This record gives sequence, structure tokens and C-alpha cells, in this order.
Amino acid sequence: MNALLIVEWIIESFLIIVVLLVGVLYLTFYERKALARIQVRIGPNRAGPWGLLQPISDAVKLIFKEELIPTQAYKFIFVLAPIITVIPMLVILAVVPWGGNTNILGRQITLYLADVNVGVLFILSITSISVYGIVMAGWASNNKYAMMGGLRSTAQMISYELSLGLAFVGPVLIAGSLSLGDIVAAQSPIWFIVYQPLGALIFFIAGLAELNRPPFDMPEAEQELVAGYHVEYSGMKFALFYMAEYGKMIVVAFIFTTLFLGGYRGPFIDQVPVLGSLYVFIKVFLILFVMIWIRGTWPRIRYDRLMAFGWKVMLPLALANVFLTAVIVVLIGG
Repeated sequence: MNALLIVEWIIESFLIIVVLLVGVLYLTFYERKALARIQVRIGPNRAGPWGLLQPISDAVKLIFKEELIPTQAYKFIFVLAPIITVIPMLVILAVVPWGGNTNILGRQITLYLADVNVGVLFILSITSISVYGIVMAGWASNNKYAMMGGLRSTAQMISYELSLGLAFVGPVLIAGSLSLGDIVAAQSPIWFIVYQPLGALIFFIAGLAELNRPPFDMPEAEQELVAGYHVEYSGMKFALFYMAEYGKMIVVAFIFTTLFLGGYRGPFIDQVPVLGSLYVFIKVFLILFVMIWIRGTWPRIRYDRLMAFGWKVMLPLALANVFLTAVIVVLIGG
């Protein structure tokens, strides 16, 4: 195997991890500032200039907080659960293209780690793993509130995963490929959100539910579950759950950009390929703002209505979208 290719993989892997970890830190800052503007407050402004060191301050605080494990907890599973929850977030972006092919120092570089021909299946399989970490955390804590939060989250994630998976089908049918690189290439010159507005909406809503983000954050409802499945966690183990939630926000924004917003496609991309990465980050930044905006404005949905919405509204709409897309693709192709 080419040594330069191995070095390229190592550098790209390092960049993906750095982008995610630094992104998680400053996504919390971005969220707190954006929510403050929405709610006519100031937000973090004490640690460093304009409050920019607030995420570093929070990270240091979590590192030095005391690590507690309940006496009656199942200790091995209790420690393993946050690790299983955070690993999928670090792996998924391996198949997501974040730029076109570009020439660097006379060498053609592909700005993604792996162009897997079944990239969509890879994403769906990896995302389903995180549900195990959440239910393990609830069960291993040996706490009825944590257990209830874990069960709620499992039921919610499995229910909305069906709609999320079906939302992938529209872009796959139009592009005729499961490769994310091919799906991005097929969005020239028209993005798939034009052809698939319903699919994009279903994907976005189901993505919020998968992330346990407001208004779908009933598994963490403080009023009745005292923070849900991670109530017994502290210190760095709690930080891993926190990191997983915000990291998966970034990942969902990247996937949404890839499937529906043309990925790295944009003006002058053929003349200046390096612009592709800039376009990706701008689109991700805007999608994250919409997620934060929803948190600041929408009330939490009652749990029975949340589940009914997933099964009685989202799933039928997702199936109808797949059926109509398939019919149109066959008719046009024929």
C-alpha cells in the first residue's frame, strides 16, 4: 500500500476528530449565544474576550469534577455506556465528503476519508449503535428514573429511526447510488431539497428526535425524570454523554447538507475546488442555527403525543415520499 496514501488517511482522520471535538466545544458557546439573542439576554461574556474561553472553562471544570459511581450500579456497564454512546459520533464522518478533489503540493487529494459504495448503509448501521449506550446507562445506574429515561429514549430513537432511514431513500433513488460522493455529484446543478422537500423535512425532524433535542427531549425531562438516563453520571463520564449529543448535532447537519443541500457543491467550485469545504461548513453552521432556534422557541412535546407523531404522522409520510419518488424515477427513467 502507498505510504503517502496511509499518511493522507491519518491526517484526514486527525482533522475529522479535531473538527468534531473543537466543534463540540464551540457549538455549546454558539448555542448559548444564539439562545441569549433569541431570549434578549447577553449570554457568556466573562471567560476570555467576548466569552470565547467559556467552553474551555466548562471542559476544565468537568475534568476536575469528582467521578462518582453509585454503590448498587453495575459498574462495568456503567463505565462502558458513555463510551459506546460517543464512539459512533466519531466514526460516521469517515464516509461524508467535506470537499471536492483538490490539488495540494502537486498531489490530488480527496477531501473525505473513505468513499464507501454503501455509505448510506454504513451511516444507518453506525447510528443505530448509540441507542445501546443510552439504554445501558439507564439500566446500569440501578435507578428507576434513569431506567425510565433509558427506556423512553430507546423507544423514541427506534420509532424515529424508521422515518430517518426512509428519508435516505429519496436521494438514493434519484442519484441511483448508495455512495455519498455520488449523491453529492448528482446534485449539480439542482440540490435534492428542491426534488425532496418532504424528505428533507422528515429527515430534519427525525434527526432532532434521534438526538433527543427539544422539542423531543422527553427522555431527559427534568420535571419528572431528574435528567433521565444520565442522572447518576458526573465528571468526564457525563461529559461524554454531553459530547455525544452535540457531536451528533454536527454529524446530522453534515449528513443533511450532503443529502439535500448539495454537499460541497456551490458557485465556482469547478474553478476553485477548495471552496467546497467552506460551502460545507457554512451550510452546517446554518443548519445548527435552525436546531438551536427550535430549542429556544418550541415547547416540549408530551411523550404520548411524541410517539403518536412518530408512528401516525412521520412514518406514513416517509413511506408516501418513498413511493412517490420511486414512481417518478421509474416514469422519468422509462
